[in-house]
Amino acid sequence: MTRQAEKRQMKSAARLYAVQALFQMESSGQTVEAVCAEFETHRFGATYEEGEFAEGNVEHFRAVVAQSVDWQAAIDQLTDRALVAKWPIDRIDPVLRALFRAAGAEITQMDTPPKVAITEYVDVAKAFFPEGKEAKFVNAVLDHMAHEARPEAF
Repeated sequence: MTRQAEKRQMKSAARLYAVQALFQMESSGQTVEAVCAEFETHRFGATYEEGEFAEGNVEHFRAVVAQSVDWQAAIDQLTDRALVAKWPIDRIDPVLRALFRAAGAEITQMDTPPKVAITEYVDVAKAFFPEGKEAKFVNAVLDHMAHEARPEAF
């Protein structure tokens, strides 16, 4: 694997971990610091019975989690506008809510090109929901969010 491909894979892993961390924070009430420390100590590159966890880009992981938390209200409002009126963000699956917050942070607060963020988080959705229609739903919502937040990128 080339160094470039390895860097991309580590960022992809960081995104998956960020979604898991945001979900865990919401469900357990843990702080950003506690969740980040746990993930960096016990998940990044660890080996368990289920298999080996990928090595993640720690800086990208921390940035996505921090920006998701710092900008959560604005990201949730952006997400709400992208969802159909009958489905406010607090009614959707908590994993998807975490995913939209992480992706929203990258789209609105980080240098990630929106098309890259959309592709990456659609892949995260496929990892969590391999059988479902969630990936198409995530693609549509993120596309709407990105067009609203960063129209110049399209």
